[in-house]
Amino acid sequence: MVTPSPPDLRSDPFPVLRTARLVLRAPMLADAPALHALRSDERVMRHIGRPRTTTEEDAVAMLRDVLEQHRTGISLSWALTLEEGGPLLGTIGYYRVQPQHFRGEVGYLLHPDHWGRGLMGEALEAVIGHGFEAIGFHGIEAITDPDNGPSNRLLEKHGFRREGLIRENYFWNGRFYDSAIWCMLASDRRGADHIALSRTTT
Repeated sequence: MVTPSPPDLRSDPFPVLRTARLVLRAPMLADAPALHALRSDERVMRHIGRPRTTTEEDAVAMLRDVLEQHRTGISLSWALTLEEGGPLLGTIGYYRVQPQHFRGEVGYLLHPDHWGRGLMGEALEAVIGHGFEAIGFHGIEAITDPDNGPSNRLLEKHGFRREGLIRENYFWNGRFYDSAIWCMLASDRRGADHIALSRTTT
């Protein structure tokens, strides 16, 4: 049996992804104002369990970390912009990567001004495809707040399976929270693609 090479998130040039309406590009320090607007919004951060940014300097520091983590292969983040250009409207990426197990965790945020338009679904499909086909993941995970209905529905719609619930494993802001565990395997993706192809050709 041939053992595949472990996934490597490092790439030069940066893997720009395109969908019908979006460009997923490399984050830049110039994104700090838009990232601050995103990560300081209570509606966005309600289910995240992370501190909100309080200044643009917080966002600059975050972007520096993101760029360094891509350089060293720890994580890979994309900035979401509309196809015609404009400021960052969301982020998506792979975090908590386990190269030895060929797995990574996907996470995403979208500004409320763009909710309800199907944009994150487009971004998620592009990033899933890149994860399996270019990076070489065997499995992609997602961890959500069980009460975050829109995020849970998004994952289910795009082929993730809810594999379990970890009770009160996350402490934030004075209380414990549950975590829902989602996963998609490369074989799930191939099966879904095969079914979709069969439906379009019969």
